[in-house]
Amino acid sequence: MHTRRRGSEDGSTLPFVLVCWLVAALMAFGAIAASDAFLEQQRVQSVCDGAALAAANQTDEGTVYSQGVGAALPLSRAGAEAAVADQLRDGGSRLDSWSASTDGVEVTVRCTRTVDIAFGWLFLAGRSLERTAVASARAPTA
Repeated sequence: MHTRRRGSEDGSTLPFVLVCWLVAALMAFGAIAASDAFLEQQRVQSVCDGAALAAANQTDEGTVYSQGVGAALPLSRAGAEAAVADQLRDGGSRLDSWSASTDGVEVTVRCTRTVDIAFGWLFLAGRSLERTAVASARAPTA
């Protein structure tokens, strides 16, 4: 019959196993949180891209009638802002802030949204994450 000796090493693997499970859980939660943040960034970028395209299609008609069309359709800041506001209202997208600017040929839209991500309580101490996207578009000419 084999007798088992009890030494000082008995049970010492349990803390190691618990630490390994804790590290694995933190890595899984971190991957989920990072994926959620990435997807939120993609959503904001998509909304901003659509708004920039809508603004680029809003031609400054006064300039077109007075000066004609050159290599690109002329854009105005007021027209771009109105087009972005219409696009965001029609699309039902919630943004915390946005701005539109133009140099007369290309429009740039900056969109910001604050979001709560999965496991944000663990990695962000309960704060929300701010996602910002910038999109530019030129008026199409053929």
